[in-house]
Amino acid sequence: MDTSYPREDNPPPKRASPPAAPPPRDHLVWAIFNPLYMNFCCLGFVALAFAVKVPAAGGTGGKVSGDVEAARHFSSKARCYNALATAGSVVLPLLLVALVVTGVLHLSKLAQESVGFFTYQFSGSDED
Repeated sequence: MDTSYPREDNPPPKRASPPAAPPPRDHLVWAIFNPLYMNFCCLGFVALAFAVKVPAAGGTGGKVSGDVEAARHFSSKARCYNALATAGSVVLPLLLVALVVTGVLHLSKLAQESVGFFTYQFSGSDED
């Protein structure tokens, strides 16, 4: 019998399983509000369709069937379309305002030049 190592009465503790990855987010609230604001190219509705597929209660291919990879895919798609819809609803009004402002400035400059042209033409004396 080998007595060189002290003997333990307790077996070594088992390693704990690695922590499970958190379930994918559904981005449902974000997807509900996107169709309410401008809804650029119907991206808000597409995001809503993907967001509904993720949660356990109403999802097809999501956490109900245990297919976490499909749920992550749908979550990623919902986040992408939500970001695009939000960017479209923020950028397009800003672009529209910028175009209106530059158009008004251009028209006012054009009106000032035309007023100067017409006053020069009609205010001259008749020397003919």
